[in-house]
Amino acid sequence: MEYSVVIPVYNEQKNLSPLLESLLRVMGAIKKEYEIICVDDGSSDGSFEELVEWKKKCPFLRIIRLERNYGQSTALACGLSRARGNIIITLDSDLQNNPEDIPGLLNKIGPWDVVCGVRTRRSDSWLRIISSRIANSVRSRITGDRITDIGCSLKAYKRKFLKKIILFKGMHRFLPTLLKMEGAKILEVEVSHFPRKHGQTSYGIWNRMFKSFIDLLAVKWMQKRRIEYRIKEEI
Repeated sequence: MEYSVVIPVYNEQKNLSPLLESLLRVMGAIKKEYEIICVDDGSSDGSFEELVEWKKKCPFLRIIRLERNYGQSTALACGLSRARGNIIITLDSDLQNNPEDIPGLLNKIGPWDVVCGVRTRRSDSWLRIISSRIANSVRSRITGDRITDIGCSLKAYKRKFLKKIILFKGMHRFLPTLLKMEGAKILEVEVSHFPRKHGQTSYGIWNRMFKSFIDLLAVKWMQKRRIEYRIKEEI
């Protein structure tokens, strides 16, 4: 299989139909074998039932229902571990990512191992935009990864690189950084960003700045303590 689209879902019932309609149109036009994996992270608003209805008319839609709400890192890790495509695409289920941007990522991934979306025109509150910019600046300075917008969920990965890492809670924010440590070549491309129409975000300033800073220190520790060597000769 060529492509897998992995989408964590948590209480996004009203967003699922327009999202899947757009995805089917975009992925169908690519004319290569694909699957869509929706990981229901313990939703309580009818998201799972909505997905089940879509499954009846979309056999290539796979639904994974977690027994409770574990968080975005867990839902994403679950979907990535079960994806069968050579290229894995991730995006949020809140309609702020635009599926129409997916072909632009896939057109670039040939010589690159990871293609990350960069939201150049954010449709968020000024507080959220500023907090995100501060977090990105601090992260980039500490890790030296030079990745502009780590918070954009729209990304494309070569699956062979994802197999090399283990995700921990909160580490989905640093996935490109972790892959870069494994030798992945990373490219950033501009993507669009829409305002949220339905539902509420589960992530506030505390999630994005304070908790992620602790995770950032863990990533920095891994960078420093990583075992690296080159064999000169073996007789």
